[in-house]
Amino acid sequence: MAQATEDQPDMDGVVEAILYLYTESRRITKGLAGQYGLTGPQLAVIKMLEPKGQLSLSELSWKIRAKNSTVTGIVDRMEREGLVHRRRSKQDRRVVHISLTEKGQALAAEITIEPVQIFRTVLGELSTRDARDLKRVLTRLAQRVRELVEEGALPTDGGLGEEDG
Repeated sequence: MAQATEDQPDMDGVVEAILYLYTESRRITKGLAGQYGLTGPQLAVIKMLEPKGQLSLSELSWKIRAKNSTVTGIVDRMEREGLVHRRRSKQDRRVVHISLTEKGQALAAEITIEPVQIFRTVLGELSTRDARDLKRVLTRLAQRVRELVEEGALPTDGGLGEEDG
C-alpha cells in the first residue's frame, strides 16, 4: 500500500470508502427488501415505478443500470408474483411498458423508506460546499468511467447490476 503524502492523497483510503458505501448500501437494501419478500432489484423496480405509474423496459433498465435482459428476468418474476404487469405500446409494438398492479401499488405504499434515502440522510449532513464539491468530483469520476467503457478500456459484461432479482 502506498504511503499518502500531502501531494499524493491516500487513494487506497478513497477506494476503501467508496467500496464501503457501495457494500453497505447493497447490504441495507437487501435487508430492507427481504423484509417484504423481495430482492434488492425488485425493491428498486417497485420504488421507481411507484411515482411514475409506468416505465418502458428500456427506461427501467437505464434507471437501475442493468441490461434489458437482466431487467426482463426481474420483471418476469415480479409478474408471476402479481406485482407488475406489462403492456405493449400502441404506438411502437417493440416498446413494453411496465406498471405496478394493485398488489404492487399496495406493497409500494407499505415500503416507506427507499434505499437511496440512506445516502440522502448522510449527504444532508454535509455542508453546502462539501456537497457541491462531492457532486463535482463524483460526476467527473462517473464521466471518466463512461469514457473508459466506451473506449473498451474497461470490461462491461457481468458484474455490477447483474444480480438475479
